[in-house]
Amino acid sequence: MFRKVHYLLTLLCAGITASILLVMSLIYLYVSETSLTQSQFLSFQHAMDNLINNFRQQRVINHEWLAQTEKNNACSIRITDNGIPLLFSQKKEDPVFRQTEEEALDYFYTSFAVGDLPDEEEQILHFTFPFTSSSKENYYACFARISSGEQHTELLILHPIKDLDEKIKTQRIHFALIDMAAVFLLTLFSFFFTKKLLSPIERSRKEQIQFVAAASHELRTPLAVILSCVSAVKKAAPEEKEGFLATISSEGQRMSRLINDMLLLSQADAHTFPVCPKPTECDTLLLNSYEAFEPMAREKDISMTISLPPAGLPPCLCDGERFNQITAILLHNSISYTPKGGTISLSLSLNTVKKPEHLTLSVADSGIGIPDEEKEKIFRRFYRLDQSRSEKDHFGLGLSIAFEIVRSLDGTIRVTDTPGGGSTFSVCLPFRPAANEETPAEQ
Repeated sequence: MFRKVHYLLTLLCAGITASILLVMSLIYLYVSETSLTQSQFLSFQHAMDNLINNFRQQRVINHEWLAQTEKNNACSIRITDNGIPLLFSQKKEDPVFRQTEEEALDYFYTSFAVGDLPDEEEQILHFTFPFTSSSKENYYACFARISSGEQHTELLILHPIKDLDEKIKTQRIHFALIDMAAVFLLTLFSFFFTKKLLSPIERSRKEQIQFVAAASHELRTPLAVILSCVSAVKKAAPEEKEGFLATISSEGQRMSRLINDMLLLSQADAHTFPVCPKPTECDTLLLNSYEAFEPMAREKDISMTISLPPAGLPPCLCDGERFNQITAILLHNSISYTPKGGTISLSLSLNTVKKPEHLTLSVADSGIGIPDEEKEKIFRRFYRLDQSRSEKDHFGLGLSIAFEIVRSLDGTIRVTDTPGGGSTFSVCLPFRPAANEETPAEQ
């Protein structure tokens, strides 16, 4: 499914960007070609103005001057005097070109209304226009009529614009190649970009599937035990029923704990994790947790120590219930994975040197330790080290819950190796001093 979505997103992203690129390229080409054509046509008009003025000033028209003029302006000149072509124009015997000249004249007379000139000393008609012959060749044409009395001299000047057409064609080819390369690069970029964009969703999907599978597995075991015990109770003797009922109660409580943990994590996923900050004495809470877990540690012959600031900690704005949950999870985890005769050290300190100020809760044990390659995985849901898979009371959710609680409190949690063996969990929470309460009046 994700592969299909990946391809569709790649096609959509590349298609949109490529369409925008192509539209912008076409607009630029249109503006560029229009500007180039206008510039060339203005240059032609200016050249024709100069040519006609020079022609008027010539008293004697010779072939050398006309040939040089044609060469300098890259054009062809046809001259008629009272409708009779001059000898110079008669040199052009190419029938195709003669036909082009006739087509240009026909186009001029049909496109422009040119009447008889009034009888004045001298009159000049001067027109420049683009023209396309029947052979699909493009020209700039100039028609001029110089009348003086009864003498009428007409000039038809054709300037082929092959160079302009070649420039436009070359520019279009370059833009086509650039657009093709750009579309290819955009498609390549879209492929990797959408893949990176979908990777968190795909990873979340896989984690969700793994979570459901692991939860189903964890729930199936106590449920199977309960059903087995229920079946056995029906056939058991009265003195045996008490044991089966105790097993059913134990497994039911185990399922209840698992369901509560899963509900807590679902609240974290939905960003509805309840946090109620209020003035809290964190050192007192840690001391209470120490006293609550110390008997459990003593049963396993584990030595527990606690370290608190000598002057005590000022009250801070914190959710005391969540702080107790973090401490309980870390202590229970350390006691479970610390062998007989091991040690567990608790500490709480306030760092006022580094800004912003923060509290650091540390739980260090001399247990089995965590390999470096497993340190980033232990906060995943239902993840347990191989050594702990036989532990019935552990579902692999404790550290996940602790991680979500710490994150909801804007803190961080990390695990390092304890010198001499074991693991140290460090929780860093922002320290927000509680508002000073009024000092009671002296008696």
